[in-house]
Amino acid sequence: MREVLIADDHPLFRDALKRAVQTEWPNALLHEADSVPALQALIDAHPDAELLLLDLHMPGASGFSALVHVRSQYPGLPIVVVSAHEESAVIARAVAHGASGYIPKSASIGTIVDAVRGVLAGEVWLPEALVGPGAALAPDEADAAARIAELTPQQFRVLAMIAEGLLNKQIAYDLGVSEATVKAHMTAIMRKLGVGNRTQVALLANHLALDDESLS
Repeated sequence: MREVLIADDHPLFRDALKRAVQTEWPNALLHEADSVPALQALIDAHPDAELLLLDLHMPGASGFSALVHVRSQYPGLPIVVVSAHEESAVIARAVAHGASGYIPKSASIGTIVDAVRGVLAGEVWLPEALVGPGAALAPDEADAAARIAELTPQQFRVLAMIAEGLLNKQIAYDLGVSEATVKAHMTAIMRKLGVGNRTQVALLANHLALDDESLS
C-alpha cells in the first residue's frame, strides 16, 4: 500500500494533492503537515513513506531551505517539490538541491498523477514545457546548502526564526526553552555555518531564498 506525505500550508491545495494521489491509488495512506516542524515529526512517525510532496514555502522555512534540510536528514525519501514558481531556473535549482520531481501548482490532476507515478518508478519528473537547460548551483548557494544540511532539526528551526528576525527571547518562547538553550543553539549554528554573528547567519540562509518569496 502506498504511503505518501503531503506538506503544504494551504489546506485547499493539500486537498487537491490528496485527490490526485487517490485518483491513481485509492487505498494510499496519506499524511499531512502544514509546517516544517510538523513535517519533521510526520517523517519520523512514518519512516516507510515512499514519497514526499513538498511546498517550497511553509512556516519554518523559505526558499529551498526545507528541501535542503529534509534531503540531508532523510536521504532515502524521494521529494517532489510543489510550487507556484514556474521559472526554469527555479526548477533547475530544485533538482540541484536533490528534488526528484517538480510540480507547478497550476498543474492538472492528471499531470500531478503522471509526476507521482514517474517518481515512484524511480524517474526524475519535470514539467516538460517549463524546463530549460540544467544548471549547476552558484558556489555561494551550494556552500550554504552544504552547511545548512549539517544542522539538527532543532538548530534548523532556530535558523528559520533568526532568518525571520526573531530575538532570542521570542525564539525561546516559541520553542518552549530557555534563552540559555537558544544561545547554545546559536553557538552551534554559527560554528557549523562558519560565521561569527546572527546577521551573517541570516545572510547565509538567504542564499537559498527564491527571487519572490510571495509565491510558494
